[in-house]
Amino acid sequence: MSMLTAMQAVATASGGSSSAAGAFGPLSLDSKQSTPATPFGDLMTDAVGQVTSLENQARTAVDGLMTGAGVDVHEAMIAGQKASMAFELALAVHNKAVQAYQQVMGMQF
Repeated sequence: MSMLTAMQAVATASGGSSSAAGAFGPLSLDSKQSTPATPFGDLMTDAVGQVTSLENQARTAVDGLMTGAGVDVHEAMIAGQKASMAFELALAVHNKAVQAYQQVMGMQF
């Protein structure tokens, strides 16, 4: 499973808005693309925002479960798993970016 496919799966699983789906949408190699490309930094900022949002949803679900606010156990578990998967993906992307940076810095020109 490619990293892009994994990011699309997290965006879909999180019920992301259409703007999030557009950020992780399929890549096109067509040079006649009418929309400008989104900078990589903006994609990463959006992805971190989605991870934070999923973590907040999980925290709210667990708090609701603990206080008896009508949250089912399975809803809290699903929210926790979504947040966990999103964090694991963000960590993997971070590690790959650091690894790529280190490789580029180690090149001799």
